[in-house]
Amino acid sequence: MAASAPTPHGTGFPAEGRCGYYVEKKKRFCRMVVAAGKRFCGEHAGAAEEENARKRILCPLDPKHTVYEDQLAKHLKKCNSREKPKPDFFIQDINAGLKDETEIPEQLVPISFLSEEQMENLIKKLRKASEGLNSTLKDQIMSHPALHDALNDPKNGDSATKHLKQQASILGNIEKLKLLGPRRCFVEFGAGKGKLSHWVDIALKDAEKVHFILVEKVTTRFKVDGKHRKKNSVFERLQIDIQHLCLNKIPLLSKEKLPVVGIGKHLCGVATDLALRCLVETYAASCEERNEEPLAKRVKNDKTEKEINTLAKEGNEKNIPEKWTPVAGIVIALCCHHRCDWRHYVGKEYFRALGLGAVEFHYFQRMSSWATCGMQKTSLEASNISTKRKDKQNDGSEEHDDGGYRITDDSAESLPGFLTVEEKKKIGHLCKLLIDQGRINYLQQKGFNPALQYYTDPLVSLENVLLTALPNHSSSPETTA
Repeated sequence: MAASAPTPHGTGFPAEGRCGYYVEKKKRFCRMVVAAGKRFCGEHAGAAEEENARKRILCPLDPKHTVYEDQLAKHLKKCNSREKPKPDFFIQDINAGLKDETEIPEQLVPISFLSEEQMENLIKKLRKASEGLNSTLKDQIMSHPALHDALNDPKNGDSATKHLKQQASILGNIEKLKLLGPRRCFVEFGAGKGKLSHWVDIALKDAEKVHFILVEKVTTRFKVDGKHRKKNSVFERLQIDIQHLCLNKIPLLSKEKLPVVGIGKHLCGVATDLALRCLVETYAASCEERNEEPLAKRVKNDKTEKEINTLAKEGNEKNIPEKWTPVAGIVIALCCHHRCDWRHYVGKEYFRALGLGAVEFHYFQRMSSWATCGMQKTSLEASNISTKRKDKQNDGSEEHDDGGYRITDDSAESLPGFLTVEEKKKIGHLCKLLIDQGRINYLQQKGFNPALQYYTDPLVSLENVLLTALPNHSSSPETTA
């Protein structure tokens, strides 16, 4: 008689056609379908005497599942965890930035290990570096008619409403910058389910020649990509880390010269820096190298010679099309500064000009968490941490588990005692502002006109800063379409 795992009294029987193995951890029977005449699924067949003759071993590619030892070679060829061929647009570390190991000490102690004097010196450096920066950003809390019905749906819970308000404001800001139009490609970084692109597509209605590229490094469930059936919109999802993404190798962008609009909702820490470098260095720079031909020659490719002569006779040189803009604009909701990384950070030059380096950056990015999750007054509040985690997760991005509010080892109980709760919060905001200012400086150096603004109320999300940027030489993205 076939053996089975011990079954607690009163748990019933497995469903018909399902595995008879009782999973103690889940307090239920395994729900896998079994082969005809078998009692156990392949994963739990080792529990049955009839299967004991064949040994199951851990898969060398992914120890989370097992495989028959005599079928290992066959399994390795089709295992979902096997290394798959890299696509053309995968170029190792293309957006990673230069790696300088000499700048980063081997070991940096946690903030809780620093002396009061060391902490005071760090805070002095922070305040000196932040002198002259406007710590109060402009409010640009907006909405968009495309989300009107969704926002007023009575079935929405608090979490859904908060996400919709953020998406509506981001969409409103995209429209205000005149980036919401036909003949362009929207690249959503950290796309998750693709909700932001979904609403952009709805807002564009029947606009012609609109493409969406959704970049996400992990497999995502409940994607909304399949809901789009419009003839004029094309959705393409890329499962790749932004660090290795080369946009100009994507067939869609290499064939059609559509201005790119980079967008993102709660793009976590280092991912923002990788996305900025991907857009303005890897993509825009390579596109400009390919378009070194004189302006008059480029105009002839787009207009007839007769039209050009007419413009010249009328003296309307200003009506001649401007230089084609590879990146029409950037609109990214920032998040999780405590997850930034010095190697990938785009604002290194800005920090160095202020006399700061990798060590200061490390501690500033850790201290940035005080702005959103370091406000617990004393260790007596530790019992409330689990509740606050749940509440704060609801404030984050739906595609982003912690939403930037993870209670880290450098917050709550480990904060220096000589600072008040309000002072810690202000220091956290200064750290975020300084890190973001490095990004602003980087975009300015690359020929963009960037800005930071509040795009939603802090009651909706504590991570409420939006980074926008338009190219300097383009009066409006619509003129380049």
